[in-house]
Amino acid sequence: MISYKEHIVNQSEIARHALRILDQLSDSVSRTLFVVNNENQIVGSITDGDIRRGLLNDAEISQEIKAFMNINFKFLRHDHDNVDLIKEYRKADIMLIPIVDNEFKIVQIIDLRKTRTLLPITALIMAGGKGERLRPFTNDIPKPMLKVGEKPILEHNIDRLISFGVSDIFISVKYLKEQIIKYFGDGSEKGVRIHYIEENEPLGTLGALSLIDSIDHEDILVMNSDLLTNIDFEDFYNFYKSEGADMALASIPYVVNIPYAVLQTQNHSVSSFAEKPSYTYYSNGGIYLLKYTLKEYVTKGVFFNATDLMDRIIESKEKILVHYPLLGYWLDIGKQQDFIKAQEDIKHISFS
Repeated sequence: MISYKEHIVNQSEIARHALRILDQLSDSVSRTLFVVNNENQIVGSITDGDIRRGLLNDAEISQEIKAFMNINFKFLRHDHDNVDLIKEYRKADIMLIPIVDNEFKIVQIIDLRKTRTLLPITALIMAGGKGERLRPFTNDIPKPMLKVGEKPILEHNIDRLISFGVSDIFISVKYLKEQIIKYFGDGSEKGVRIHYIEENEPLGTLGALSLIDSIDHEDILVMNSDLLTNIDFEDFYNFYKSEGADMALASIPYVVNIPYAVLQTQNHSVSSFAEKPSYTYYSNGGIYLLKYTLKEYVTKGVFFNATDLMDRIIESKEKILVHYPLLGYWLDIGKQQDFIKAQEDIKHISFS
C-alpha cells in the first residue's frame, strides 16, 4: 500500500502538467497517474506512454488530460474478494492498482511488488500477556515489544499481515500497554488502521473478540503476538474458504519417532507390528481464521480461550472446524531459550 495522492490528477489539467508529475515519480512501475473528475471519481489512467501516443495522433501537449487518458483502466473494489483478480493482474504485469469505493472514488492504491494480495479479513492480535517465563527480559518491556533482529516481535507480525493486504488491525493490550500504543500509534505510518482493545482483566486467547463491536469483513484472523512465523496467510485463507469452514486453526506438525517395534495386540495376541514407526501429530499453532459471527459464542468481558470456542464448535455438530498444517517456519517465543533461538533463526528465515 502506498500514499496515493501523488498518483491522482484531475482530468481538466493539461497533459504537460501530468507529464511533469510523472517525471517526478520514483520509478518506471509507479509512473502511472489515475485521473479523476470534479467529484473525485476515477475516470481513467495516464502514463507517459499514453501521452506519447496522443501526440503521435496529433493531440497537443496543451490539451486537457482527458484527451490522452486510458478509460479501460484496471481497478479493484474495496468491499469485494479480490484475491483471484489480483492474481490475474499480477500475471499481466499490472503492478499499480487503485481500489475504489461504491461511488468509484479512490480509497487506496496498492503496489503488487510490495503487497502480495488483498485478503478481505480483519486481524486481531493478542498482545496483553506479561511474558513471565521471559523474565527478566520482560521486567520493563512487554513481550510483544522484545526485539527479534532489528524490530519487535509484534512488528514482524503486523508487517507480514500488511504484506498480504490486511489493513484493519485490532491489538489487545494490557501489560505495559503504553509502550505498544506509543510505538504503533494509529497505524497511519504503515498505511493501515490500528485499533486497541484495552483489557481490564485477562481475557484469554480469544476473549477480546467480544469487545470488537463491528468489522468491515465477514472473517477475522486471530493470532498470538509472540509468534515468529512466515506463514502464507493467502494460502491459509484459501484453504479456510475452500473447506467451507466456520473456523480454521494453523497446526504445527510434530513427528514422534519410536526407536522400537510397536505391537498391535488384542488381549495377549499380537495381530501385527511396525518396526520403528513414525507418528505425526498436530499441535495448535495459535493462529486462527473464523467467521466473525462466532463472536456470539464469546461472553463479553469474560476469560475465554480459542480452545473453548473449538470445543463449542465440535459440540454443536453444525459448525465446521478444520486444521491447516503450517509447513513453513513457526516459533512460539514463550521461554528464554525460544527468544535466544529466534535471534539466530531470524538471520536465515525467508519472509518473501
